Amino acid sequence: MGLKTFKGGVHPQDGKDLSKSKPIKELLPEGELVFPLSQHIGAPATPIVAVGDAVLKGQKIAEAGGFVSSPIYSSISGTVKAIEPRRVTVGDMVNSIIIESDGEFNEVAYEETEDVSKLSNQEIIDKIKEAGVVGMGGAGFPTHVKLSPKEPDKIEYIIANCAECEPYLTSDYRRMVEQPEKLVEGMKIILQLFPNAKGIFGIEDNKPDCIEKLSALVASEPRMEVCPLQTKYPQGGERQLIFATTGRSINSKMLPADAGCIVDNVETMVAIYNAVKLGMPLTNRIFTVTGDAVSDPRNFYISIGTSYSQLLEAAGGLKAPAKKMIAGGPMMGFALFNVDVPTTKTTSALLCMTEDEASKYETTACINCGRCVEACPENLIPSRLADFSEHKQMDVFEKWYGLECVECGSCSYVCPARRPLAQSVKTMKKMVLAEKRKKK
Repeated sequence: MGLKTFKGGVHPQDGKDLSKSKPIKELLPEGELVFPLSQHIGAPATPIVAVGDAVLKGQKIAEAGGFVSSPIYSSISGTVKAIEPRRVTVGDMVNSIIIESDGEFNEVAYEETEDVSKLSNQEIIDKIKEAGVVGMGGAGFPTHVKLSPKEPDKIEYIIANCAECEPYLTSDYRRMVEQPEKLVEGMKIILQLFPNAKGIFGIEDNKPDCIEKLSALVASEPRMEVCPLQTKYPQGGERQLIFATTGRSINSKMLPADAGCIVDNVETMVAIYNAVKLGMPLTNRIFTVTGDAVSDPRNFYISIGTSYSQLLEAAGGLKAPAKKMIAGGPMMGFALFNVDVPTTKTTSALLCMTEDEASKYETTACINCGRCVEACPENLIPSRLADFSEHKQMDVFEKWYGLECVECGSCSYVCPARRPLAQSVKTMKKMVLAEKRKKK
């Protein structure tokens, strides 16, 4: 029987060897750190500090702006320097709290829970909410909302997204190699909320050491299992992971909970353990700095709010000029025009490449080869959807299921005509959804 997977997908260059073998290194930031108030899906957080205030590491500096929102904590000790708009990775100016580090890293006292099993479900949810935990794989959905479905008794699977299918990224891999116990403990806490659920660790088979370590840890856990997956992009996509591990399907109008599933990233589950067991808010994460232009590619344990420029410097800087810099992975990340932007709860990597492969080629006419159709994990026809996008045909775009696109970029990757298919479809999706919001 073959490894579990999904239909479609691609096999881009792996690139993980650049950083996967190097242990996590803690990086203590210097100077000012920037904390954008929108580091999650939902309402921005509201500042509760003022310019001139002294703060400690682990001190709340902004409270949730609503139910679908999340508080923000300082990852350093220092003084609030300003509250003003600052540029973030996607290019937007976002209202942010700027703190000047005092270099001391004085920290608040955390209250550890001696026996998590004695906590009520509401106490667990409240601790996760108060700690500011959000989806750290990129989506940024507040975790306390995700763990509060309307019908918790119908949740049958808690899936740990251990795939890390994006090329070059190795932060989740290093976390699983060095601290797999925290991941398993995070899963135990979530399973405590859902007595009818089974915990599944979905790991691509290019990480045999992680599969071995986690299998040994859950061998005596009847409610947990490790599920090896075929190495293929986008295996870590939420819909693809659910299908591969459970055989169930969801679409754009459904939540994973509608299929009896909840999916959380590796780093999110570790944050849940830190919040519930150790009483620690979300202030740090693992971050990959890599690419063939980087002198010393590796993974860092960073203070959220540290600038990308400091992280690049900590990795030895550039050994050759970078023609392309990306926040995140090469398939779904955002191109950067400079690295003077802050890390957030949802940022996982900086990729610096000596060549901009995408810009080398000139776009030509579609040759109707069908490769984009074969690659699409949602069984769409990306070439046709891109045509509808170019001609601003919203109604037809929606009729041909354009809103089901997961924006993975597989179609653009395989297109021999070098058409920016994913970008065209993504643009039209935004237009259609914006039009729908206007009509509400």
